[in-house]
Amino acid sequence: MTDLNGFAVFARVVELGGFTAAAEALGLSKSVVSRQVSALEDQLGVRLLNRTTRRVAVTEAGALVFERANRIVAEAEEAAAEANCVEGQVRGRLRVNAPMSFGIRELGPVLPAFLARYPDLDIDLVLNDRRVDLIEEGFDVSLRISELEDSSLIARQLAPVERFIVGAPAYFEKQGQPERPADLATHPFMLYTLLAKPGQMTFTRSTGQRETAEVKGRFFCNNADAMLPLMRAGSALCLAPDFICHEDLRAGRLVRALDDWSMPPLTLHVIYPHARHLSAKVRAFVDFAVEHFGPGKARWEGVAQSVSSSAG
Repeated sequence: MTDLNGFAVFARVVELGGFTAAAEALGLSKSVVSRQVSALEDQLGVRLLNRTTRRVAVTEAGALVFERANRIVAEAEEAAAEANCVEGQVRGRLRVNAPMSFGIRELGPVLPAFLARYPDLDIDLVLNDRRVDLIEEGFDVSLRISELEDSSLIARQLAPVERFIVGAPAYFEKQGQPERPADLATHPFMLYTLLAKPGQMTFTRSTGQRETAEVKGRFFCNNADAMLPLMRAGSALCLAPDFICHEDLRAGRLVRALDDWSMPPLTLHVIYPHARHLSAKVRAFVDFAVEHFGPGKARWEGVAQSVSSSAG
């Protein structure tokens, strides 16, 4: 029977471009790695690598074996992850990235239940609103609310995130209610600075009418939660996501404007490496995120239908 360890070692040599790098990654000596590859060549009866003092080059036969070896290793890793992803068996440290306000408001309150479910798991949670590179920065999984770039990562859709023009009732009593997006140009705004074009907003109506508004900022900030006291005080209007403002809308501390117009909704995603390399701890977190923030499960959903604008 062919030694499957030889395939795994050979695949790592090709992937990392040499015996030394493969040995370091596998925690083996260079001589052991070399013997494993030589043994595999003897078993298969073909040369897989051309070795020189400076580099190794994959032969034609080696390229074919590498493709199959990669599949074997991936299948083995996936089988191990599935076998270990039993409640109580998830362990290690999970590095999670999430937006600042979302992490404090929504993710933080449910994490105790996740930790209680997996007592052998530790969490390293990093909150920020900038775009992060999961692989480069060493994160296992991320929650993001934004338009996503194409990548090799898997992005699973969770709850929609709608955005509304909101302000305090006292503001609209004093300044009046805008009737269409173009009217927003005469109102002061609080603007979230991490948007590509924070002062430009495009709305659509159920009739299909489309209108873009250019607004003027009075207060600029990179965190929406910091704007809430100013919104409640009636200082200015704001384009706010529903997970930030839903409690204030339902309590009447804030009201919507232009409720017959809408902006394209964003989506909360959970993002992680390719499923073939998905660890048990990441799989557990993804399932937990779907359980709490999947479509129809997020507590902020439905606020658009439960509140109306201050008009009238």
